[in-house]
Amino acid sequence: MFNDIWGGNLKNFLIKTKNSIITYCKTNILFLTFIITNVFNAWLLRFFSVKNALELKPILADLAIVIIIGAFAYLFKPKNRFKYYFTWSIIFTIVCVINSIYYNNFLSYASFSLLATSLQAASVADAIVQNVMELKDFIYIFGPMTLLIINGGLKRKGYFNKIVQNGKVMMLNTLVMGVITIGFFISMLTSLDVGRFGKQWNREYVVMKFGIYLYQFNDLVISVKPQISPLFGYDEHARDFREYYDNKDYTHKNNEYTNIFEGKNLLVIHAESIQQFTMETSFNDKEVTPNLNRLASEGMYFTNFYAQESVGTSSDTEFTFNTSLMPSSNGTVFVNYWNREYLTIPKLMNEKNYYTFSMHGNNCTMWNRNVVHEAFGYNKFYCYNKDFNIDEVLGLGLSDKSFFKQAVPKIKDISNKYNNFYGVLIMLTNHTPFAAASTIDYDVDFKYEKLNEETGEMETVSAPYMEGTTLGDYFKTVHYADEAIGQFINDLDEAGLLENTVIVIYGDHDAKIKKAEYKRFYNYDPYTDTVISSKDENYQNVDSYSYELNRKVPLIIWTKDKELQKKINVKIDKVMGMYDVMPTLGNMFNFSSKYSLGHDIFNIDDNIVVFPDGDWLTNKLYYNSQKGEWKLLNPEETVSMDYIDDRNAYAEEIINISDSIITYDLIKKTRESKELIESAN
Repeated sequence: MFNDIWGGNLKNFLIKTKNSIITYCKTNILFLTFIITNVFNAWLLRFFSVKNALELKPILADLAIVIIIGAFAYLFKPKNRFKYYFTWSIIFTIVCVINSIYYNNFLSYASFSLLATSLQAASVADAIVQNVMELKDFIYIFGPMTLLIINGGLKRKGYFNKIVQNGKVMMLNTLVMGVITIGFFISMLTSLDVGRFGKQWNREYVVMKFGIYLYQFNDLVISVKPQISPLFGYDEHARDFREYYDNKDYTHKNNEYTNIFEGKNLLVIHAESIQQFTMETSFNDKEVTPNLNRLASEGMYFTNFYAQESVGTSSDTEFTFNTSLMPSSNGTVFVNYWNREYLTIPKLMNEKNYYTFSMHGNNCTMWNRNVVHEAFGYNKFYCYNKDFNIDEVLGLGLSDKSFFKQAVPKIKDISNKYNNFYGVLIMLTNHTPFAAASTIDYDVDFKYEKLNEETGEMETVSAPYMEGTTLGDYFKTVHYADEAIGQFINDLDEAGLLENTVIVIYGDHDAKIKKAEYKRFYNYDPYTDTVISSKDENYQNVDSYSYELNRKVPLIIWTKDKELQKKINVKIDKVMGMYDVMPTLGNMFNFSSKYSLGHDIFNIDDNIVVFPDGDWLTNKLYYNSQKGEWKLLNPEETVSMDYIDDRNAYAEEIINISDSIITYDLIKKTRESKELIESAN
């Protein structure tokens, strides 16, 4: 009897539950459509990007956000809820589309801090249209479209006139459901998850664990940091800053290159988007970069050198090169934190009575350079139509060849007025989308001998190879940039400006070319004009690690002085980052900064290159901090977990120290505090 009653009650309960679910679904069709489409879009984005589609945490996070936002629609009458759902669906779709485009091209996620730099993108709008959009980036519009179609069908059936609900009760119940979902999600988080969510610099990891919507909301909060963070948390960050530099070893270690360039002029060429692998590439026995190859063979050549830029690309490189600090984790220094005080190479060279200047063939305001370069200590910034005759435009501005040609007499004039000078020349023509390629006479096809069956004679035929591809256009503009550099060196020599001058050339960052482009480059069969099968034993796979390692850029130190050439003519294979340049050159030119985060490359055996997203590289392995995975560079060599843990901790420390210096203006505050103490004594 008891079993009959229990069984009957259970059966009735199940029936009631089933009927309640059916009734709920029938009376909340728009709400459920809103939830399903937007959670699916978030899942789809992760499927195409970080590929952790089966992980539960980000699904719960996205679900909770969509439920909570959707709950407030119940404050409206049933027939008016569609506008609310549709508006938010559009917002969620825009988030997915923008992040899809951004990830496909930069292997990271977009940030609200990019809005502050949106004006910088105006001059490269053609690059955005031509180079970054794919059809799959717009698959997410199915969400609002589905909502639109279903709403139309429901209206035709008079659905909304039949719905009777207590809106406030429905909203509260839905909010409770959202909070319960958040509770399940929070219970699954680790301390590492929470820590990285708060810092946000490891964006891929945050999306993998927190979903795209919670990431974007958190990013919105963090993106206002430049305005509000100096008001909060100063004491903690100042303490960490003091402890880091108090424990830093300031002992200067001499090496064979100490003061080797004391009293020499220094010219730095900021080579736009030139990657190191182009120096090893040729087409039909014609090198892509014959001039860079010659300079590298005569000077000091760093073969494993990496830029460490973030969303600020070229401006981040300028910042790190000049300060030996990391780029900002939120926004860019040149736009968001330009009014802080930094110890830079121009300031240190000014102290040595050098005249310092910079030159660029683009608009003076690009990346806020007209303001930042003055703040960095340059005595003068020469730019675009203010200081140059715009006689030849290629790509985004004055052509590199015209830029260099006009720069030489200006440098000559500086040389006549001042005993020593330090100058940086920022190139431009090789900028994406490599628009100058069509005007450049350099073939990137594959020529070979083939028997002409009609004549019976061998003839030269051409297979397209890289012609008509983005990577092919890139090789063409790199070749042009190399020609411009070669011409510049010759013109400097003819003007007598190389006798007491050291030339430094660095690639400012990789070309931002998609991974898929390299499959054709490495696996092309010219005789069939096809890409060989991935099953072919000669197929070269381009995975995420090979792609990242291939992003290295050249660094060359060269001088015409034959005696000095003998002393510096060496190839350095150990890994090096942009933040290592300042201390390395400082040792050679006899200047130093106590705030350097990098090292003199000749005074460190096991160097580490830390990237702004928390990834890092040593001579032994590349570590992907988003996935907690790594690739050994020598498969026969092993490393301990202590080795990895120590460097993970180090990477996080210097990112945090650098962010603290930038955000809280700690160099200025330290100087002011010291001056106050000295004046009191």
